[in-house]
Amino acid sequence: MQIAQNSVAAFHYTLTDDQGQVIDSSAGRDPLTYLHGSGQIVPGLEKQMEGRSAGDKFSAEVAPEEGYGVHHPELMQEVPREAFQGVEDIQPGMQFQGRGPQGEINVTVTRVENDKVFIDGNHPLAGKTLHFAIEVADVRAASAEELQHGHVHGAGGHHH
Repeated sequence: MQIAQNSVAAFHYTLTDDQGQVIDSSAGRDPLTYLHGSGQIVPGLEKQMEGRSAGDKFSAEVAPEEGYGVHHPELMQEVPREAFQGVEDIQPGMQFQGRGPQGEINVTVTRVENDKVFIDGNHPLAGKTLHFAIEVADVRAASAEELQHGHVHGAGGHHH
């Protein structure tokens, strides 16, 4: 069976940056399983998964526009330390959830200077080309329940 709209695909992956540094990998874990066509993986990878079958191994390069988006400088801001009430030790790399013009936003602290905290609302991989090494482990038809719910269910179904 080939990966197509409304199929469930499971795959192993290694994600690297332009320098070949591993960013993430499923090595030593279960494969990543998703409902194809539901937007659960980055669009550029989902397009390249189309038509693949169990056992296929391939490399996929995904441009920022088809990955985690381009880097938006306006999402980098300086905020007063008081905005982090209840957090005593704020360090670069810490992540927080905040409120932006479009609702909830995840931000990463990039630096701290006295009473100022510099944050970045971009996804950590925004603006980066993604390099995937993929091995398709399994492809099957989605169940009626999975299609109705819009996501994959494990063995025995899913209880909301």
